[in-house]
Amino acid sequence: YQPSINHQTCSLSRSKLQNKRALLNQKIIKQMRMRAGAENLLKATSNNKVREQVVLELSYVNSDLQLLMEELEGLNSSVEVYQDTSSIPLIPLGLKETKDVDFSVALKDFILEHYSEDGSNFQDEIDDLMDLRQACRTPSRNPSGIDLLANYFSQLGFLETRFFSPTRQIGIFFTWYDSFTGVPVCQQNISLEKASILFNMAALYSQIGTRANRQTQAGLEDAITAFQKSAGVLHYLKETFTHTPSYDMSPAMLSMLIRLMLAQAQECLFEQITLPGIRNEFFSLLRIAQEAAKVGETYSEVHQSMIQTPIKNNVPFFWTTMSELKTNHYNSLAHYFVSTALLDHQLTPSDDEDKQEKALSQVYDAMPEGRSPLDILKDKAERRRIGKAHLQRSIMGHEEAIRTHSRCRHLQKLDILSDILQAGLKRSITKFEQNDKEDEFTDYMLAPDIISKTEKKAEMEIPAATKVKVKDLFQQLGPLSVFSAKQRWSAPRTIRLRLQDRDLGFTLKGDAPVQIQSLDPLCPAAVSAKGLKEGDYLVAVGDTECKWLGVSDVMKLLKDVDEEGVDIRVVSMLDSSSQPMPTKSATYGGLPKTYSMICLAHDEDDKKSHKVAKKPSFLSWGLKNKQKSGSTLSLPSADYNGPWNRPCPTYRNSYNESALY
Repeated sequence: YQPSINHQTCSLSRSKLQNKRALLNQKIIKQMRMRAGAENLLKATSNNKVREQVVLELSYVNSDLQLLMEELEGLNSSVEVYQDTSSIPLIPLGLKETKDVDFSVALKDFILEHYSEDGSNFQDEIDDLMDLRQACRTPSRNPSGIDLLANYFSQLGFLETRFFSPTRQIGIFFTWYDSFTGVPVCQQNISLEKASILFNMAALYSQIGTRANRQTQAGLEDAITAFQKSAGVLHYLKETFTHTPSYDMSPAMLSMLIRLMLAQAQECLFEQITLPGIRNEFFSLLRIAQEAAKVGETYSEVHQSMIQTPIKNNVPFFWTTMSELKTNHYNSLAHYFVSTALLDHQLTPSDDEDKQEKALSQVYDAMPEGRSPLDILKDKAERRRIGKAHLQRSIMGHEEAIRTHSRCRHLQKLDILSDILQAGLKRSITKFEQNDKEDEFTDYMLAPDIISKTEKKAEMEIPAATKVKVKDLFQQLGPLSVFSAKQRWSAPRTIRLRLQDRDLGFTLKGDAPVQIQSLDPLCPAAVSAKGLKEGDYLVAVGDTECKWLGVSDVMKLLKDVDEEGVDIRVVSMLDSSSQPMPTKSATYGGLPKTYSMICLAHDEDDKKSHKVAKKPSFLSWGLKNKQKSGSTLSLPSADYNGPWNRPCPTYRNSYNESALY
């Protein structure tokens, strides 16, 4: 992959932005430490002179901290991701910052201690993991960036199962900074890492949505999808990680962010409807009015959640004023379109009275001054009076949006926003002047609220990226269902395996890795103190690793055992009393089977396997069998043509991947 010049430029600008945020985070930490020290000194001292000096110093620290917070807010409110210059800007969610993490020492030590393997053999895998994490700090704002975060998130599921035991810590610290306040959170819990990656995935979706070209239907569709997926990831984060220590991932904050993403998706849906143009037709105008009211209603809910304590103390002022501004703007548009429908269209004999009456009745909860919809439609003066009342509310709403715009210096930097608000106000004033007659006495009334209604509501969409399948970097350690951090193992034991009486003395069972079962305690492999034990896992035969081999493959390795024997390596699970034996076994036809190194009978008619009386092992099956059955009437006969002379069925080597969050 060769990045283009534009991609390199965007990556460079993102890196600069991330560096600025990192420096600000460090300064904020320093000031917070100074403030904590000053507050502690203030509590501890009784000297008035010292107290006055500390109070003065504390005021300076708080002032500096406030300036740093405002600077961080400016970065969070950065408009450099906006591409569209002709629509009201959308709000992107900023990525969380993190410190570098060195996995090398801790993972190597854990591999040596827990898995009894040389950790240096996994240096390449550890380097790949660290490179992947470093790349996730500055992902590209496109689907490739989403895939990058999704791959790392899925890899963290494997990492958690392999190395993070619920009963012990391995000494890896994850540090993430709050996206809004810059306050750091440092934990050894990998859940913080996973939650933060999900947060950044949602933030990246929101940035992709703000960059979409909203002057085309395809661009608007991309924006809608991006914001709905952002809301879906945030909802998944809220439901899955319920005790995150960083406030930007608290349930209250996530609920607000979900509303914000859905509101922006609803806004794009409105723009998608109006992009081809708005026909000056009665039913079309009422429909667009209710769509605009729906956008205004969703932003009103966002604004109400933003001004609640303690969210209002952490959300950028830019966000609060923008949501308030859009609430007023879209409600004003709704009143303008209803007024246009009433003022520009009169009921004629050719019109469908019932249809117009029904459409108008669905615009209000209660009709103005108790009038019936049909009376309003037939009375030209009443239509004018109600239409002008809607225009008055439209004008007041636009004026309030402009005042809100003037209160925030970050909003003042958006020239296109000011132009759009001024154009909306001018249009409503012009319409009012066209319908205002000097000789007309008007009993001004307050226009009623408009019922919000939409043909397509923005919904959360949990993307498949949260459950992407990736290759386990450390799969060489063995099947994850067995070789995990939750299990405790003995050190691997090497045992010399020899034939005795044409028999190895045990049975093999299970998927990879296979287990020792039905062990003869008198066989040579079991008689020594460090010999074979019931339930041991066979991990190597000679120089061949067997962790990922099933029964059939292990049988092939053992079939050539001669009198000199072969070395096998096994491990025992500790605390076996509290660790249940794995119940999964290789299956054929849906029924469990036990594969014995002693003997095996296979009945193809009923698909059942069972142990039979001990006979010479299949390893010496060609030798003459001198043992004869005493009766062929009362005992079932063994099929000496046996399954070993037939094509051996293929058994799938399956394993369980770690659960994805």
